Amino acid sequence: MGIKRTWLGFSAALLSTLTYGQSKDTALPDTLQYNDVFNIEYASSPFFGKEDDTLYYVRRSMDIMSDRTLSSLWQIDLDGKAHRPFLTDKGNIYQPALSPDGTKLAFVSDHSGSAQLYVHYMDSGLQAKLTNLQEAPSNIVWSPDSEQLAFTAFTPAQPETLFKGMPGKPEGAKWAEPAKYIERTEYRSDGAGYLRDGHSQIYVLPVAGGTARQLTTGDYPNSGNLSFSSDGKWIYFAGDRTENYALHPLRSDVFRVNTTSRKVEQVTTIEGPEGNPKVSPDGKYLAFTQLNDRKKSYQNSDLVIMKLPSGDMTRLTSDLDRAIGAFEWADDSRSLVFAYQDKGQTRLARTSLKGKFSKLDVTIGGQSLGRPYTSGEFAVASDDSVAYTTDDPLRPADLAIAGKNGKSTVLTQLNEDAFGHLNLARVESLPVKASVDDRDIDAWIAYPPNYDKNKSYPMILEIHGGPHAAYGPHFSMEIQLMAANGYVVVWSNPRGSSSYGEEFGNLIHHNYPSDDYQDLMDVVDAAIAKANISKENLFITGGSGGGVLTAWSIGKTDRFAAAVVAKPVINWMSFALTADAYPYFSQYWMPGKPWEVADHLWEHSPLSLVGNVKTPTLLLTGESDYRTPISESEQFYQALRLQGVESAMVRIPGASHGIAAKPSRLIQKVGNILAWFERYRSDKRAEKSE
Repeated sequence: MGIKRTWLGFSAALLSTLTYGQSKDTALPDTLQYNDVFNIEYASSPFFGKEDDTLYYVRRSMDIMSDRTLSSLWQIDLDGKAHRPFLTDKGNIYQPALSPDGTKLAFVSDHSGSAQLYVHYMDSGLQAKLTNLQEAPSNIVWSPDSEQLAFTAFTPAQPETLFKGMPGKPEGAKWAEPAKYIERTEYRSDGAGYLRDGHSQIYVLPVAGGTARQLTTGDYPNSGNLSFSSDGKWIYFAGDRTENYALHPLRSDVFRVNTTSRKVEQVTTIEGPEGNPKVSPDGKYLAFTQLNDRKKSYQNSDLVIMKLPSGDMTRLTSDLDRAIGAFEWADDSRSLVFAYQDKGQTRLARTSLKGKFSKLDVTIGGQSLGRPYTSGEFAVASDDSVAYTTDDPLRPADLAIAGKNGKSTVLTQLNEDAFGHLNLARVESLPVKASVDDRDIDAWIAYPPNYDKNKSYPMILEIHGGPHAAYGPHFSMEIQLMAANGYVVVWSNPRGSSSYGEEFGNLIHHNYPSDDYQDLMDVVDAAIAKANISKENLFITGGSGGGVLTAWSIGKTDRFAAAVVAKPVINWMSFALTADAYPYFSQYWMPGKPWEVADHLWEHSPLSLVGNVKTPTLLLTGESDYRTPISESEQFYQALRLQGVESAMVRIPGASHGIAAKPSRLIQKVGNILAWFERYRSDKRAEKSE
């Protein structure tokens, strides 16, 4: 049984009871409620202790008072018996990293009011604050001798100005805010807003005390994962160190910077981007990901190793045709364990240095709490055991370990106290054949608690974003809440989804939306054939790429009683010139610059079909969304109003593209979706008229 993270002596569950009060009805609900969002906990960032007999992990929970995710560090013996807090009173803990000799633990904490770097001595339990930075450190890594730490941090630059003749302001005068001058390609980013002048740079810091020393400079970002050479004299990193880097979003090479002279050397010159360099424990090899960039909208990277210092390279995963995720070296440097996406799941495999790989019987996940996306983290022990976050459609991530014999053991039960007494939605696979070309389309269906096959139920089709992303049979608070409110919920991976190879992903290359719409309708038909669903009460929703397909679908069919279009692209022409990642979208998603292919973009814009729409439609977008700007939603809303279609708009103040980043916003999102659908349910209208 998991122990709930406490805050000022109160658990999240108790606080939610105190906040919401207790109903006069003495019968407590046995299904999921909105306030249960604050009871979620999940595991992340696992790593082994030096002797491999203890597993450490970051335990994340929801705080009802601050409306955010809290994080603390816990430890558990591999037999699962001793499960206890390790660092829980030092603020929120991020990026824990154990030193190679196992004597020290570096971590970032906001205990002092800002994110700073700390070190914890494993033998004495003493801690020391190492930094007093103005910007949060990231990508923390130890030197091989356990004496230095390297990290990246944003380093401000002097803002540029055009007009330099502004007269001085008299003392006490109240003038308007000065103008902001922008002269850069990458000037705003979703989640960060309008960007400050400056870039991430690499720093090195002696753990014994001292000042962090900046190693890199330049008008380009030097960020991402770092890795020390075996002698500690070089730090490897990936980036694009050219002035026009922002116009080439998928261009990067591996570099290394000398920790003494600060000299930067280019390591790779392969056509296409390299990333995530990691030196092997014995220092003889450098592993990294590499993409053969063909300007396709969906492309898979390979895992590559380079022999040091000769530079001889071996591509390890060319035959896999799957998206490669995180990877870790084995302790003996003779193999690597890596994550890859496959048919809506994130799986693990081990590869030799010659590219001979074997798939492990391990599926990871459980960290995408809102919607059922692929996710997950893992760590490798010196004996080749693998710790990982579990994947379960009824629970967020717990910790498990797969031994050398392949047998897995779940070590934690972080949510049994919150969910163990509740009746959750049962999730099943829903096989679908595409009517367009007879392809197999993976889909899943969730049944309301206490589902009765003799009763008729409303149905929600929930569409994933991306569009090159993947859903699967994973835990999803949004799906579970919809089912708890009496809906059958279906979700799927139509053509274009990731985890099925490049050919499947590129079926929508420069052709989106297209036949993916028909795949979704096939999913609806399959759900109706499998479950007892009311055809008068079909509903549709999706966010981002799912918002695109929702808006496109209601322009093609009137079969849905209502729709919620969340953070969509409505007009590809306007999107191409307002989205934050416009250099990427215009080069990879479009056959030319927007003004060169205007007809093509209009033919694939949901706005072109607005004259057909009769479905009552709600628009839902964050006001600070710079990925699919709220102007896209406003265009569709105003077009629908001009057409006389029943429509409304929900704007989430301060929210970026990730609307549900805060627990209360996840509740607002699902609550508004269901409230809109409830308005148009025929059975609900019948109840009101009686």
